[in-house]
Amino acid sequence: MYTFSPKLRSLSLFLLFGGMVLFGIGYFINHSIGNEKIMQMMKASQKSGINVPTHSSELVGPQDENAHFETAKRQIHNKPLAAVHTIAVFLFGISACALFFYSIQHVAHAGWSIIITRVMEAIASYLPVGGVILLIIMFLNVTHVGHLFHWMDSSLTDPNNPNFDVILFEKKKFLNIPFYVVRNLIYVFGTSFFVWKLKSLSRKLDKTKEIKDYKNLYNWSVGYIVFFGFCSAAWAWDWLMSIDPHWYSTMYVWYAMVSCLSGAVAVIILVSVYLKKIGVLPQFNDNHLHDLGKFLFATSMLWTYTWFAQFMLYWYANIPEEVNYFFGRFAYYAPTFLPMLIVNFLLPLLVMVSSGIKRNYKVVSLMAGIVLLGHWIDYFNMVMPGTVGPFWSIGFLEIGALLSVTGLFMFTVLTALSKLKLIPEGNPFLHESKIYEYPF
Repeated sequence: MYTFSPKLRSLSLFLLFGGMVLFGIGYFINHSIGNEKIMQMMKASQKSGINVPTHSSELVGPQDENAHFETAKRQIHNKPLAAVHTIAVFLFGISACALFFYSIQHVAHAGWSIIITRVMEAIASYLPVGGVILLIIMFLNVTHVGHLFHWMDSSLTDPNNPNFDVILFEKKKFLNIPFYVVRNLIYVFGTSFFVWKLKSLSRKLDKTKEIKDYKNLYNWSVGYIVFFGFCSAAWAWDWLMSIDPHWYSTMYVWYAMVSCLSGAVAVIILVSVYLKKIGVLPQFNDNHLHDLGKFLFATSMLWTYTWFAQFMLYWYANIPEEVNYFFGRFAYYAPTFLPMLIVNFLLPLLVMVSSGIKRNYKVVSLMAGIVLLGHWIDYFNMVMPGTVGPFWSIGFLEIGALLSVTGLFMFTVLTALSKLKLIPEGNPFLHESKIYEYPF
C-alpha cells in the first residue's frame, strides 16, 4: 500500500499555490498593459520587416490600423487564459491516454503490464479534476470573458456585418456554441464515467477473483477504447484545431493524441520508478521498465512521423490558406517550433534505441521527463500562435500555469494512488506479470 508522503504532498501543494502566485503576478502585469504600450508592442513586432499573420482571421474583414490594433489587444490579453488552456488540455489528454493504454492492456490480454495497471488507474483519476478546469475555460469563452476561439464571435456569421466570414458561416453547423457546450460535457462526463467504472470493476475483481468480472472489465475496456477513439479526435478539433478555424488537417487528431500518449507513457514510467525506489512496488523490475521504454521510444517515433507527414504534405502542396499555419510559427516561434524536434525526436532516437539503455532506471526516467517537457512545448506551439500571435513569452503566466496545474495533477494522482491496492490480485494474468522476463 502506498502512503502519500508529507514531503511529496507539501511539494505538490507548493507547486499548486506557488504557481498560482506567479500566475497572479503575471495576470496583474498583463492587464495593466494600456493601449499606448500595446501600440509600442505592435511596432516592435513589425521592426524586423516580418508581417506574417498567425491566425487566418487576420486576412478577413477590415485591414486598417484600427482593426490590427484590436487584434493585437485581444491577443495580448489572451495570454493568461491561453497559458492555462495549454497545460489543462495537455494533462487532460495525458490522463485520457493513460486510461486508453490501460484499456488496451485488458483488451489485448497483456500479461507483462498488470503490475502497473494501478499506476495507470491513478493517473486516469485526474480526468474529473482536469475536466472541471476545461469546463471553466469553456464557460469563460462562451460567455465572451475569454477570446481564445475566434469563431464564437457571432458577428462573423452575420452576412450583413462587415466582419462576415463566409468560411465560418459554412462551418457553423459544427462550430456553434450550444453544440460546442454539449460536446465538452460529453468529453468530461464520459471520461469521468469510464475511469470510475473501470476502477470500480478492477476493485471488484480483486474481491471476487471471478472470470465473469474479468470479462466485464474487458467489455468496458472495449467500450472506453471506442469512446476515446471518437472523442479524442473531436476534442482535438474543439480545443486545439478550432483556435484557427480556417485551417484544418486530417492528420491533426492523430498528431495531438500521440503527443499525449507519449506523455502518458512518460508519466507511467516516472510514477512506476518512484514506487520501485521507495520499496512499495518491488515487483516492478528491469523487464517492465524495458517494455515501457519501448513504448516511450515507439510513441516518440510515431509522433515524429505524424509531425513530418503533416508538415511535408502542406509544404509540398504550398496552398496559401494552409501554409499560413506554418509561416506564422516560422516567423514568430522559431525558438520553440523546430527546436522541439530535438527533445521529442532526436534525443529519444539517440538515447532510447539501445535495448540495454531501456533497463537503466536513471536514463529512462530522465528521458521520460525530457519527453514530457518536449510535448508541453508541442502543445504550446499548438495553442499560442492562434491565440496570442507574435506577443508570446515564457514568463510568470506560462510558468505559473504550468506549475499550478502540474501541482494539482501531482496531488490528485498520488492521492488516488494512496487509496488503491497497488497489486491487482484478482487479475488472472498477475502471475505472468510477476514472472515476466523479456527474452532478448
